[in-house]
Amino acid sequence: MNDTPPKPLRSQAWFGKADKDGFIHRSWMKNQGIPHDAFDGRPVIGICNTWSELTPCNAHFRELAEYVKKGVYEAGGVPFEFPVMSLGESNLRPTAMLFRNLASMDVEESIRGNPIDGVILLVGCDKTTPALLMGAASCNLPALAVSGGPMLNGRFRGREIGSGTGVWQMSEEVRAGTMTQAEFIEAESCMNRSRGHCMTMGTASTMASMVEALGMGLPHNAAIPAVDARRQVLAQLAGRRIVDMVREDLTMSKILTREAFENAIRTNAAIGGSTNAVVHLIALARRIGVPLSLDDWELGSDVPCLVNLQPSGQHLMEDFYYAGGLPAVLRQLGEHGLLHRQALTVNGKTIWQNVEDAPNYNHEVITPLDQPFKPKAGIAVLRGNLAPDGAVIKPSAATPGLLSHRGRAVVFENVEELHEKIDDESLDIDEYCVMVLKGAGPKGYPGFAEVGNMPLPKKVLQKGITDMVRISDGRMSGTAYGAVVLHVSPEAAAGGPLALVQTGDMIELDVAARRLHLDVSDEELARRKAEWKAPPLPERGYYRLYVEHVLQADQGADLDFLVGASGAAVPRDSH
Repeated sequence: MNDTPPKPLRSQAWFGKADKDGFIHRSWMKNQGIPHDAFDGRPVIGICNTWSELTPCNAHFRELAEYVKKGVYEAGGVPFEFPVMSLGESNLRPTAMLFRNLASMDVEESIRGNPIDGVILLVGCDKTTPALLMGAASCNLPALAVSGGPMLNGRFRGREIGSGTGVWQMSEEVRAGTMTQAEFIEAESCMNRSRGHCMTMGTASTMASMVEALGMGLPHNAAIPAVDARRQVLAQLAGRRIVDMVREDLTMSKILTREAFENAIRTNAAIGGSTNAVVHLIALARRIGVPLSLDDWELGSDVPCLVNLQPSGQHLMEDFYYAGGLPAVLRQLGEHGLLHRQALTVNGKTIWQNVEDAPNYNHEVITPLDQPFKPKAGIAVLRGNLAPDGAVIKPSAATPGLLSHRGRAVVFENVEELHEKIDDESLDIDEYCVMVLKGAGPKGYPGFAEVGNMPLPKKVLQKGITDMVRISDGRMSGTAYGAVVLHVSPEAAAGGPLALVQTGDMIELDVAARRLHLDVSDEELARRKAEWKAPPLPERGYYRLYVEHVLQADQGADLDFLVGASGAAVPRDSH
């Protein structure tokens, strides 16, 4: 029997007083029809909601929150829903990534400044997941993430099409003249045909999987379709569980350990996950105080890809769930010594206890580890004089023959120049060249946009070529594919070597050797650096704050003053 007295509820600093301050806090809340005994020491659960009709992936979250509330009430807690900035990948300009850190600040201060004992994080679209995890980690209360779930499979003229991935494929077909504009428009309604986030293994599905692999979500959080009633059940169970987490004082720091992050890195390889997970997990680890570097992603470099999903494969998230979902993958990793089995999860069990009996119903979708879909599918970390602080590539999404390549650089100084010149017949480029894009990094865009998967020149596409080596300091959509080198650090806008590349330079890529080399002498690079000028700062507002304080990609692209946690101490009462 545990004789340790329970930790005092944080919310009682607001609601537990018998003086005028307690009167004020309770009285104003009662205008919502809340009975007095709701403030008698029951855990207060915040439901951090990223609902927005401008974020299509999260547009069903008001309904999902109601199921969380049911669970909270059933477990004896009191739920209060609150909004935070919503980040929609498809609409928000210039890029949702610019606002990930801002949203995390919104989450952190909303939690810290309010009478909350534990929090449910409603996450879905790409950047909402890391933003909410980062903000909550800086407060280190009991927290549990509930993803909104993927859409149903897209279907177009008898074949499956995946969100994002199908767009990139079909838009290139239109440019190559093999698909009509009318067919392209028809496919719009066929691709996104239910609520939910991308049903490919893009960033949204990857980060939902990371939530589960880190232990921050309940089993099957990653793959239950948004329209499946079991997604609502999971939300209700999460509402019940967060109340018990508060009573157990099961805070985020007890779950987000070094072992949890290593589990997530290997899981990302096994599912063929997005390169975007690299910057998000590094940023999250730095918030919670766990040492995690870019080089740690090599922990997954020898892990095979077990999941045959687009963009690396054939199937989609709906198929993944029916096949057994992430528990079936984690079980295989655990059976082969690739999982820290004792890592704790939000349901109070170890990750191995959650998955040791997980079935695999479809070996075509989730392949056996000894007969994997693709061997050695993790993120590869590249270094060399072009990327002294590192760059990444996803080998499983690249044409194998391009993973060792030497070619002539064709440089685009910014995205605008790329769009202006890419289809110009006079552009001196062929499939053997290396496309280089500058100005797409954290400071450069600003915001670190998903423009690294550059479109191929029209005259190359018309030859039937579908992939070329592309290098940039930007990111790419998790739904994209190709021999694309990303996150080159330091970025061009920070004066990194990428800023000094000129058209005609020779570049060598050797993924097996983890090498990215610019074949230009140190003396010539020094001469070019002396002539380089930094881009001007934005004039005002968050843009300026961001550019002045954002860290480079290898450090998670967080703001320097947000690294580390300051906890959730009860703030001074202003009354």
